[in-house]
Amino acid sequence: MAFTSSLTQLAFWKTFITPNRYSHDQIPDLTGRVAIVTGANTGLGYATTVALAAHGAHVFLACRSQQRAEDAIERAKAEINETYPDAPTPQLEFLELDLNDMNKAHQAAKAFLEKGLPLHILVNNSGIMNCPFALSADGIETQFAVNHLGHFVFTMGLLNKIKESQPSRIVNLSSNGHELAPAHLGGIDFDTLNDSTKTNSTTRYGRSKLANILFTKALARRLANERVYVNAAHPGFVSTELIRHTGDEFGSAMGVVTEKLTRLMAMSPNVGALTQLYVATSPEIENNDVRGRYFIPIANEIQPSALARDEELQEKLWTFSENLMNEKVKA
Repeated sequence: MAFTSSLTQLAFWKTFITPNRYSHDQIPDLTGRVAIVTGANTGLGYATTVALAAHGAHVFLACRSQQRAEDAIERAKAEINETYPDAPTPQLEFLELDLNDMNKAHQAAKAFLEKGLPLHILVNNSGIMNCPFALSADGIETQFAVNHLGHFVFTMGLLNKIKESQPSRIVNLSSNGHELAPAHLGGIDFDTLNDSTKTNSTTRYGRSKLANILFTKALARRLANERVYVNAAHPGFVSTELIRHTGDEFGSAMGVVTEKLTRLMAMSPNVGALTQLYVATSPEIENNDVRGRYFIPIANEIQPSALARDEELQEKLWTFSENLMNEKVKA
């Protein structure tokens, strides 16, 4: 089946032979730092939020659902008080963000700017995987829309504030799934982006994760003279809600197998979040001028695929995303 054959292309071994290079104990004091984490109410986003807030950061949970975000805030406060008894009082706030709609992503950025706060850390964590084919509010295939375009618009809306707040960090959550992008279509075929016959849900996911790395490298290049450090992270095989569509898309049997494998082999979100936490917080990033790089568990830099390193494709994606943003987003 297409899903199984696609999986054989992934270099899973990369994440099995690398050492653990970061821990929660190595996260520095973040007092006075302001952070936004997208998709912060569950999984990796929640674990990232807890770790940042426990070390003193003022964290905004950028989510669609206010209720789910507020529930997560209460859980996070209790967890921080129990796990980090010496931590400062957690500063956690909800920020409404719908990545499936470019206008709403733009409005979310404006809503944050109106608070008059700096922004030192942006973790573009939220994502969807292997969803049945559908179109976003802007008429774009949903995995590409949510995983890339929504974050592109949100980030660009915040970029001047991030530059004003430097030294600052932008972390784009990608995946080794970027290796599944359809090579026969050049990784991203912008002319057939919404043609469901050209791709399946797995290659569409790979395409969106490839876009995350391409965007990272293109943005890092544009910020080369700023103290804004843009990097991408693959969290590894982590037990999160991201697998929830597997059964719907590939049949109940595959859904059961995936669920069992996840229980047996996957990292907890607390461990899986360490790579993005490293990129977001480690002094090594600034001290070594690390920008435009790709990291896998835990906190190990490797080269992404050849497509991800293609500067021409990076610029094509930037132009496509910028033009679409200018067309769709209202001031």
